[in-house]
Amino acid sequence: MQNQNNTNPMETGSIPKLLAQLAIPAVVAQVINLLYNIVDRIYIGHIPGIGASALTGVGLFAPILMLLNAFAMLVGSGGAPRAAIAMGKKDHDTAEKIVGNCFTLLTGLAVILTIIFYISAPTLLKLFGASSATMSYATAYARIYILGSFFVLIVLGMNPFITTQGFAKISMMTTVIGAVINIILDPVFIFVLGMGVKGAALATVLSQAVGAIWILCFLTGKKTLLRLKKENMRLEVRVFGPCLALGISTFVMLSTESLLSISFTNSLSRYGGDVAVGAMTIITSINQLVAMPVQGICQGGQPIISYNYGADKPERVKKAFFTQFCACVAYTFTFWAVIMLFPQIFASIFTANKELVEYSSWALRIYMAGIFSTGFQISCQQSFMALGQAKVSLLLACLRKIILLIPLIFILPHFLPDKVFAVFLAEPVSDILAAAATTITFLTLFNSILKKGTK
Repeated sequence: MQNQNNTNPMETGSIPKLLAQLAIPAVVAQVINLLYNIVDRIYIGHIPGIGASALTGVGLFAPILMLLNAFAMLVGSGGAPRAAIAMGKKDHDTAEKIVGNCFTLLTGLAVILTIIFYISAPTLLKLFGASSATMSYATAYARIYILGSFFVLIVLGMNPFITTQGFAKISMMTTVIGAVINIILDPVFIFVLGMGVKGAALATVLSQAVGAIWILCFLTGKKTLLRLKKENMRLEVRVFGPCLALGISTFVMLSTESLLSISFTNSLSRYGGDVAVGAMTIITSINQLVAMPVQGICQGGQPIISYNYGADKPERVKKAFFTQFCACVAYTFTFWAVIMLFPQIFASIFTANKELVEYSSWALRIYMAGIFSTGFQISCQQSFMALGQAKVSLLLACLRKIILLIPLIFILPHFLPDKVFAVFLAEPVSDILAAAATTITFLTLFNSILKKGTK
């Protein structure tokens, strides 16, 4: 284990080099993580005869999936920056207590959420807009996936603690291993064994189980700096409380994503039917290709920002932020341009149904019209998290979805003749407005936060 008195490279290393070392594996991990759900949807969408209906049904599980992710990141996204700040202060014992407490929280949440969602799945899926043609596929997929909730929460909630120590490659391997297993098992279970959507769910759960084992082996092994120890697993409010306070903004962002998915699904089902809901399933997957790499860049920047903030090195915090910011903005502008030019290529990946491809291509151009602005939004939002600014981060998390997007989904159709167009238009309008507000807020408060420090 690294000597705690040695100078940490976070304090002295080249910022661009450090960001590349940490962000590239994190981006790769985020992109590969997409394969867990995208590969499922690609295979499901191409099941002969039932592909379009099965794809729509699995898409209806998205709100539950997002809630599981939200609870995992409530713990992980709040705990990892707190652990990094503690490491920056050379308080190794507190950092390890944070790891142990967060593991206990994730385990308890997994048990509770598995019971609640397994029992309520059919009712929730009907509420989300499942029709008689899609309900059976949605329920079959949901029930199996929910039984694997423990593995999902451990992978998503504990992996940030590996990244925040600087072991970005180990963190990346968590998703690489799981994704490879998922890609191999999906066609076997879906087509060879004829299990259909049940096979897709089972393949995902098994791959997540392997990822969870990988994480626990590392955090209890010799290479980790912060070890998962039994004596640190006893819950202490003073330890996990600040973690949950910081993670609440990410929780709100992800849980409102679930509410957002419900809002989109209900409105699109009313105005456009199953084909519009199917298009939204495809769009959601493609949208993750924008958001998750940007999240990966910010995951690479978070340990650098948090550690140097804890070590009271404001100039390095500034350089880390602006390097991260430029990388995020460059990526989202590039992706936006590609989507506007070639939407049909992305849509055709998920289905061979010509009607669904054409509909999704049209909808993509509308929905993604403001996607270039998410580089500003996510970079500033995640930097507030890295600096431990729970309150302002929570407020900005609510702005885009709760204050702007969800109301616009229901308001705009009353003012535009094309109701489906109006629903999709709500996304770019809220993207641009929220990004502008978040960026201005961050740049206004940044210097005062650094002057105040962690004291």
